[in-house]
This record gives sequence, structure tokens and C-alpha cells, in this order.
Amino acid sequence: MKIAVVGAGIIGVTTAFELAQDGHEVTVIERRSSVAEETSFANAGVVAPGYVTPWAAPGMPAKVASYLLSEHAPVRVCLPLSRAEISWMWRWYRACDLKTYSANRLRLQRLAFYSRQRLHAITEEHGIEYERSSGYMVLLRGEKDRKLVQPGLQVLRDAGVTFSEISAEDARLIEPAINPDTEFAGAVHLPQDEVGNCRQFALLLKGAAQAHGVNFEFNTAVHEIHASEHGALSTWVLGEPAPVRRRFDAIVVCGGIDSARLLAPAGLHVPLAAVHGYSISAPIREPLNAPRSALMDERFKVAISRLGNRVRVAGSAEIGGDPARKRPKAIQTLYKVLRDWFPGAAQLANTGAAVQEWKGARPMLPDGPPLIGATKVPGLWINLGHGSSGWALSCGSARALADLMAQRQPEVDMEGLGVERWAL
Repeated sequence: MKIAVVGAGIIGVTTAFELAQDGHEVTVIERRSSVAEETSFANAGVVAPGYVTPWAAPGMPAKVASYLLSEHAPVRVCLPLSRAEISWMWRWYRACDLKTYSANRLRLQRLAFYSRQRLHAITEEHGIEYERSSGYMVLLRGEKDRKLVQPGLQVLRDAGVTFSEISAEDARLIEPAINPDTEFAGAVHLPQDEVGNCRQFALLLKGAAQAHGVNFEFNTAVHEIHASEHGALSTWVLGEPAPVRRRFDAIVVCGGIDSARLLAPAGLHVPLAAVHGYSISAPIREPLNAPRSALMDERFKVAISRLGNRVRVAGSAEIGGDPARKRPKAIQTLYKVLRDWFPGAAQLANTGAAVQEWKGARPMLPDGPPLIGATKVPGLWINLGHGSSGWALSCGSARALADLMAQRQPEVDMEGLGVERWAL
């Protein structure tokens, strides 16, 4: 088939790659000048399937309310809120019951474990080498944190995830550079999880996709999808006077947060919201003072990752407010967590080094899992709504979608991950 993939983030690139593997003629349409320029640009890079979980969880509304006056809140609701964001929050609130949460967490973890398996298969089969390291550690600052993680650990046990609860002393043996002056209660160590450079992988996979015939059209926006015409859309090349109507056998929308606007005229109302995250990336000053892999500060929900010769600190979940404005307190929290755990790891701004401060929009559905599959519009498919777990879910989502388009049974159970969940 002749297929258009809309969006060249990590979801779009993996989708295009898998479709090309199946022998399709694939064109990727991207408004930016390269792949992974938005949500996939500077995320934490953590691939920890057992910790992939919906934001809609029991008790979460009360936690969000309690964070309103907290200086270093991991979740923040900012003003102004649009009508669409208020509607999204109401749907999120209704999804915070235990039954819905439990079902969606299982769906996410099922897809995440399959996705990690597919990621490893792709890298080995195609010789893709990118910045990555094994192991993931969740740091527990106090006994309160240890108690709060216990329900989540039981979920890991039920899922058969390999992990161990360890003391602070044992944590320092695994990550010797942890600040000796920072006291903490212990950690949860997941040796089979990992961290990897999402954007670097996307760039390398783009090359592998091109070798299989995928055509990437950058600086090109999708102006309109014509629902009344099978596989028809209009694209607008930046600088050109008008959009051009084009035809494909199928269209796959992987366009992140902009997908909702693009799909609405076709009668598909996808409840996506931008939940923004932040990160800082800095060169390593002294390798012995830097982390070996990835860690998560459980209290502040901030990840510290080693990506080659850089340290990346990422966290925060922020809805509402001005999307173009970086909230200073959110950035300060990242610096605080880095100083607490690895004070000598990075060359920071006051040393004259180049520190990248980033804010990105995660396209999130109210109840958590993504939507993967065919819509009610003939020839129109979607693979979107992965939220903060796009990197962890990308390879599995792409392979599953390619199998569905080929009318094959995916290797992963797709129950609850299809478009029927939101009646699209």
C-alpha cells in the first residue's frame, strides 16, 4: 500500500519503519525540519515497563490538590485553563477509580514489555548503536516514600518484574557517585530496565527506514484530511502559496498533540491534552561523579539519566498555563534534585557550559493508554496518545499497528488499546 504517516516523532518514525518492513510505500510528513523535534526531543530516556502507569490513579486528584501550594510539586495545574483542558480534567477525574486504573495499568505494562522486546530486536537486527545503559533505580528519601511505593511494588510482583528493595548502602554500591551527604531510606533496583537516548535512536532509525524506501518530507504540514475521500489529505509545504491535495491508500496519524485538531474536521474527537514536562541536559564534568544509568527521585518524580557524555534531569507534569513559557520553579526543581544526588556530575550554567533547558508537550489521553488502530473513517488510522511513555511504548505500538494494517493478529494483546475505547 501507499501510506502517509503524519508526524516524525518517535511514534511516527517507528511506525514508518515497521510499515516499510512490511513492504509498503511510506511517506512521512513532518512540519519540523527533522525527526524527534518536539515531544521526543529531550525526554528522560527511561525504558522501565513496570513503572509505566496511568496518570489517572486512585487518590491522584487529592495529590494534585495538595501540590497547589508546594514549591517543588511534581504535578501542577496552571492557569489559564482552556475549556478543552477543563473537559479533559473532568474525564481524567472520572478515570481515577480503582477498576479503571487497574485495567489501564495492565494494558500499558503489557504494551511496554512487548515494546522493549521489539526495541531490542530492532537494534540487534539492524545494528543500531545509540547511547544506552542498563539498570534503573528508584530512590526513596524517607520511610514515607518506602510505604507509598509498596502498592506499586506488589503490581511489579504480580507482573513478574525483576526488582529488589535495597538499602542506601547497597544503592551506593550500584551508583557510587550518589552524594555521600544525602541521607535516604533506600531504593528499588530494577536491573533489567534501561535508559536510552530517544532522539538519537529516532535519527538512526530514520536512516534505516530510508534504506527501506521511506520518504521523509520535512517542513511540510498536513493542512487537512479529507474524510469524504478515502486516503486523501492536503499538505502545505512551508513557503509555498497553497496546499496540495494528495491521495494515499491509507493515512496514519501520529502527530502528537496537534492530532486532535487535525482529526476533528473528520468527525473524530480525540480527547488529547498537552501535559508538559521539563528537562535540563548538561555535559558531564567528571565521569566518576556522574550516574552510571538512570535513577528516579520518587518524592519529586524527577529522573536523572546518563546519556553518553551528558546528564539529563527530567520531570514535572503540568497542564494549563502558557505553553511557550518555562515555569522557573519547575526548572529549579530539576536543579535541586541533581544537586541533592549528584552535585559534581554536570557542568552547569555558572561554569560557562551549555545547559539545555527544555519544555515539551506530552499528548495524553485522560485515562492513560494510547489509541492504536483503524478509525471509523475509511483508510484513516491512528497511533497516538502515549503521554509521557512514548519512548517506552513506541516500538511495540508501531509493530502492533503494522500488523493490524496487514490484517494480522498482533503479537501483543490489544484489548483496551483500540480506538473503540473512545468510540472513534
